[in-house]
Amino acid sequence: MYNRRVMDVSDLRQRILRALDAARVDVASKRDEKDAAKAAYDAFLANVAVPLLLQAQAILKAERHAFSVHSPAGSARLVSDAHPDTFLEFVLDTSGDRPQVISRTSIARPKRVLVDERPLAAGKAVKDLGEQDVAALLVATIPRLVK
Repeated sequence: MYNRRVMDVSDLRQRILRALDAARVDVASKRDEKDAAKAAYDAFLANVAVPLLLQAQAILKAERHAFSVHSPAGSARLVSDAHPDTFLEFVLDTSGDRPQVISRTSIARPKRVLVDERPLAAGKAVKDLGEQDVAALLVATIPRLVK
């Protein structure tokens, strides 16, 4: 048998209360971070993503590839006019530890649709995303969209 010592109730209470306070602060901090990311994402869509998608659409049109740009609230998408299931889109993912912009590529093939999701720029805050990040993705993805 071992010697059992019971912790003082007031000490345990203080430890639990500190843990609860820390959890409240963490939840409030995450909420503030998500709100800031949402505002940065809206600016990213308006000032970077949609303008570059429109430029890509014009380039593709000049090369006889029919694509449209759709920008409903909360996303931006470059869609093939011939195959609506073929597109590149940007969405904000707030489900993880840190909010991030996800690029989703969907490519329609006979009898199946291939979907790939990945962070636009892994580890980069939403407010720090820029034209170079989007341009690199467009250069890498557009050839797969027009195959």
